[in-house]
Amino acid sequence: MRNRIYGKQLSRTSAHRRAMLRNLASGLFEHGQIETTRPKAKAVQPFIEKIITLAKRGGLHARRQIEATVNDRKIHSWVADPNVRDSAKENPYFDLPSEEDIKFTRYGDVKKAPRLVQHIMTKVAPRYADRDGGYTRIISTGRHRLGDGADLVILQLVGEEGGAEIGGGISGRRRQADKRTAFAEGLQKERGGTAVAEPEEEAPVAEAEEAPVEEAAAEAPAEEASAEDTSADTAEDGAESGDEDADKKD
Repeated sequence: MRNRIYGKQLSRTSAHRRAMLRNLASGLFEHGQIETTRPKAKAVQPFIEKIITLAKRGGLHARRQIEATVNDRKIHSWVADPNVRDSAKENPYFDLPSEEDIKFTRYGDVKKAPRLVQHIMTKVAPRYADRDGGYTRIISTGRHRLGDGADLVILQLVGEEGGAEIGGGISGRRRQADKRTAFAEGLQKERGGTAVAEPEEEAPVAEAEEAPVEEAAAEAPAEEASAEDTSADTAEDGAESGDEDADKKD
């Protein structure tokens, strides 16, 4: 029974487990994020949090404590490696050194490069000067490791994330909800398209119907004028005929 035993064994001995946690922490501090399995990410999280807390204190004593916790090694030597593609040399978390600051021996060994502990003290700790804990987060990728099918996650430093999830898989419920939303939008566009098309077709008809009304309104005064002229002519003819009858009687 594992009574009062802190942490997970991860199917490794204590020395192997300690070395693995150191390597994971060193990779995270160097690159800003790493991809590993979920049990390893959960196991190394408190290990990383304690190191950052020590680095925030500053001073020689904190530096020596960090050196006793992780291996102080040279980092960012891959910046000057010609075999590494240029897209992999971009880091959104830290400002990478220039190729001139990194030197190799004639045998290909790293001769000069930034040190890990100095990087933690000067680059990582100042990022979280106003933050009390919670320096890392685990992001599900929705992928599984070949062989044992373990869940692969991304362990990253908070502060430069692009959203709640990056590169994660889509669940079946989310996929079904997206299909329903797309179908509803399609129906709305179809209904909106017919509603917009109807006034365009009716517009010429309405103009055609209004045109006769205007013409009728324009012809009405002309007809009234002609009727008045006719009545005036009739009245004149009646007056002339009345005068003729009066002359005959005389």
